[in-house]
Amino acid sequence: MPALRVGMIGIGFMGAAHSQGWRVAPKFFDLPSDVEMAVLVGRDAGRTEAAAAKWGWSETSTDWRSLLERDDIDIVDIVTPGDTHAEIAIAALEAGKHVLCEKPLANTVEEARQMADAAARAAERGVYAMVGFTYRRVPAATFARDLVASGALGEIRQVRANYLQDWLVDADAPLTWRMKKELAGSGALGDIGAHAIDLAQYITGQRLTTVSGMLETFVKERPLLAESSGLSGTASEERGEVTVDDLALFTGRFDGGAVGSFEATRFSTGRKNAFRIEVAGSDGALSFDLEDMNVLQVYDRTAPADRQGFTRVLVTEPEHPYMANWWPTGHMIGYEHGFSHQAKDLVEAIAAGEQPTPSFADGLQIQQVLDAVDRSAGSGSAWTPIA
Repeated sequence: MPALRVGMIGIGFMGAAHSQGWRVAPKFFDLPSDVEMAVLVGRDAGRTEAAAAKWGWSETSTDWRSLLERDDIDIVDIVTPGDTHAEIAIAALEAGKHVLCEKPLANTVEEARQMADAAARAAERGVYAMVGFTYRRVPAATFARDLVASGALGEIRQVRANYLQDWLVDADAPLTWRMKKELAGSGALGDIGAHAIDLAQYITGQRLTTVSGMLETFVKERPLLAESSGLSGTASEERGEVTVDDLALFTGRFDGGAVGSFEATRFSTGRKNAFRIEVAGSDGALSFDLEDMNVLQVYDRTAPADRQGFTRVLVTEPEHPYMANWWPTGHMIGYEHGFSHQAKDLVEAIAAGEQPTPSFADGLQIQQVLDAVDRSAGSGSAWTPIA
């Protein structure tokens, strides 16, 4: 295949992570086509040019619409705040560009449905869209999915998923876009709770059908950012309202009969990026912890009683997902590798003419779970079916 030329819109934290993926994947995986990091788009010309030089993009622009008019752009990668996802993604698909969009897919179910519909129409023309839930591409998490699918755990009965951060514990931390509902859609629920939902469903192969939840905002006002603060931002004396949740707690039922408990918070003092998921079945269990991401704890209940206990499996063997293309056994990989795996999987799906996963339809389903949790919290934690 000819080289696939990528245009990425957004220059924040996810812009750096996605750039790493596009830059590294062609060098470690035998892709069916080369990848060219063609154009980086940001609102500020100076900052965009600096980011492009640092991350390896060939050109820059401050107008994402002009990107879609170019015949030499094949993939549009969207790493902007959630309020812009729908407009950009739908326009890109209608322009015949493959799309990778960061999670959560949108800010509302209606936006997500419009995006999924646009993706379905585009797929009929061989144009594909994928949403970026990269944690399912951590080899230990993918291996966990494979174990469950093989029947190693028997009947899946319970799921526990917790995503704990503490970067908002300081009540005087400034009010950024992630704390404004009109820009972010939701707080901890959509930002990190979406990852917990996706990984729980991905590993178990089951989907949530009904939820009961609560949301809490601990700090309801924060200092506004000074207009001239630049990239890092400095707080002013004026304060603004926080319109999203700081904590989401919910339970749920899955279509395969399992039950689950979920927690997503940015107020878990001392926890920086603690994402843990445990799955319990009739014949065994497994436990994954992102802070020990090269390890999967596996319990085999069918083993003799004198040899039962969680086994620490170091997921670095060539037989493990993605690992054959990296380092010798026992040599670790890190957070950034999931983005290389994401780029690899997307390029391979495009070359094969196949729908990459997770699709926009998958992203819509997760948006519906988020919406159900929000509605449940607003009705006193009533059990709420997922649309």
